[in-house]
Amino acid sequence: MTIKDDVYDRLIAVKDAEESFSDLFTRLVEQGSSVEVLKKMRGKATFTNKARMLSEISARREETKQ
Repeated sequence: MTIKDDVYDRLIAVKDAEESFSDLFTRLVEQGSSVEVLKKMRGKATFTNKARMLSEISARREETKQ
């Protein structure tokens, strides 16, 4: 996933020093409804390999089902 420079700067500003980006995203998502978070993120990220990303998401979902 590629994030625009201005969005990256905003994320860095709200990220805790010891917090990973995954933890930051989790925290941000948990603060509001998933739909609202996705609406706010629309147009802020560019996926460099969408097919691979979707494949990885699908594989992880299958792992959690087992």
